[in-house]
Amino acid sequence: MSTVPFDTHAFVKEVELALKRDMKEVGLALRRDLKELEATIKQDLKDLELRLTIRLGSMMVVAVGAVAALVKLL
Repeated sequence: MSTVPFDTHAFVKEVELALKRDMKEVGLALRRDLKELEATIKQDLKDLELRLTIRLGSMMVVAVGAVAALVKLL
């Protein structure tokens, strides 16, 4: 029975190189996804700010109206 020579060092180097390539691709994909998420969060915050501004403005109008009505009564 003959043995087949197997270079473990070369095999390990090949696997390491493949892992480095894969990790680089994963890193790039994560960076892209994080940028998209950041843009989404920024837009959501702008929308929330607008809704809160409108709500606060509405509350101020109601409060001023209530004070004006109370002043008329007194």
